[in-house]
Amino acid sequence: TTHTYNAVRQTIREVCRRQGVTETTFFRWRAKYGGMAQPEVKRLKQLEDENSKLRKVVADLSLDKEMLQDALRRKL
Repeated sequence: TTHTYNAVRQTIREVCRRQGVTETTFFRWRAKYGGMAQPEVKRLKQLEDENSKLRKVVADLSLDKEMLQDALRRKL
């Protein structure tokens, strides 16, 4: 019912205010993590961190490769 929806919405608004996040952030997090158990969320965070580190490594190696290829072209 509309009354229940408004009560839930008000509770969400209050929790967000107390936690210092926007309702938009809350709903984005809920869409991403909703239905996940805590170990799954932790594992997802670990994988995201690892992915970020690997992307940096790939970027560094790509830059190194480009610099070496450039140096080789100048020598020839």
